[in-house]
Amino acid sequence: MKQSAELVFIPSPGIGHLVSTVEVAKLLLSRDDRLFITVLIMKFPFNSDPIDAYIESFADSSISQRIKFINLPQQNIETQGNSTINFFNFIDSQQTNVKDVVVKLIGSKTETRLAGFVIDMFCTSMIDVANELGVPTYAFFTSGAAMLGLMFHLQALRDDHNKHCIEFKDSATDLVVPSYSHPLPAATVLPSVFFDKEASNRFVNIAKRLRDVKGIVINTFTELESHALLSLSSDGKLPPVYPVGPILNLKSDDNNDQVNSKQKSDILNWLDDQPPSSVVFLCFGSMGSFSEDQVKEIACALEQGGFRFLWSLRQPPPKGKNGVPSDYADHTGVLPEGFHDRTAGVGKVIGWAPQVAILGHPAVGGFVSHCGWNSTLESLWFGVPVATWPLYAEQQVNAFQLVKELGIAVEIDMSYREEGPVVVTAEKIERGIKELMELDSDIRKRVRQVSDNSKKALMDGGSSYASLGHFIDQI
Repeated sequence: MKQSAELVFIPSPGIGHLVSTVEVAKLLLSRDDRLFITVLIMKFPFNSDPIDAYIESFADSSISQRIKFINLPQQNIETQGNSTINFFNFIDSQQTNVKDVVVKLIGSKTETRLAGFVIDMFCTSMIDVANELGVPTYAFFTSGAAMLGLMFHLQALRDDHNKHCIEFKDSATDLVVPSYSHPLPAATVLPSVFFDKEASNRFVNIAKRLRDVKGIVINTFTELESHALLSLSSDGKLPPVYPVGPILNLKSDDNNDQVNSKQKSDILNWLDDQPPSSVVFLCFGSMGSFSEDQVKEIACALEQGGFRFLWSLRQPPPKGKNGVPSDYADHTGVLPEGFHDRTAGVGKVIGWAPQVAILGHPAVGGFVSHCGWNSTLESLWFGVPVATWPLYAEQQVNAFQLVKELGIAVEIDMSYREEGPVVVTAEKIERGIKELMELDSDIRKRVRQVSDNSKKALMDGGSSYASLGHFIDQI
């Protein structure tokens, strides 16, 4: 790369994917001052995410001259029918808008070469736009390397062996997948989307299209997923893979208008009064919530176990409505009678949580988590062991990887699905948290080692630092 080069980043809608995508962009800009980046933003019509506040945080930064954000024109999204199909159709509807914006961009920057698109894993339809414009496409995969390998494997089963993943629903099949060292219990841990014929085909088509890109940047690091990364790099039929993680926004709480400073200081002051590594933190992501029956089982487990706890408890959206969980006006109605009074000395129930600040606090000794990939990397960065309670998306397979493959998490319930009828019992929850909070466990020691490795990977001479350099050379 001799002259200055422009990359166009296209994250999928939603704050989670936007943040990790922009963190990659920041890494690239900090490594090479010849790079310029434009981020194209798609917003859902009903979006309440703090996207604007996040973008505004770049206004005074040292890279503000080399990163630009463009909001794509608002498109409607179908709210009836299959939500997965509606999601992909919403992204596809932006193809013309993306082409128009990029054509204008090319015309306005005669001194800068358009070096390519960097698309989110869900935006593979934008490969067609890049091809029309004659520029290469790179992909950013926001989950782990093992999950990427699983998607390629399921696509090969469908296209080369006429075996569809919907066949694994309710079966006892153990899938042998190159990116995992243990067989996968398919019915238990495959994402629910793979058990719906139409939606699974759209997902498997992502893997098919990803075979066409020039390289795949992954939010992981070699020391965490050495087996999976080796399986991808030795395949021979796949694009080069660049593990550049862990990519974290450690200031994410500062840009989140759902957490005001008084709430945050109240939470951190409470943690300041707790002994080191004594508090279990329960938090289930921006989309995570539970039925009242399940809430009562969690409360019972915390009370019976006598745990010190910080619990982010959120209200589900109305049944049958598209939406995201929200904070309760008053938790009291969903908790067992007298719960607050009986646990006042040891526990705190909150709404939205400033997760990064909490995980980084020395009082926190364990994390009951939905196992979203961003949350998983954050907990490992801070050396906080996880108890797995996946809800949706690829979280079941992330939980399997953490517990069975890597031995760095304990299981509460690996097969729980948000849409399923199962209520996890208080006894099971209490047992999992008790194991999680053991101070001298082998899991805790392994997590500390992974934490050290995650920091070294990003340093000069580290595996991810080197991998990012190889990606820049490719550009």
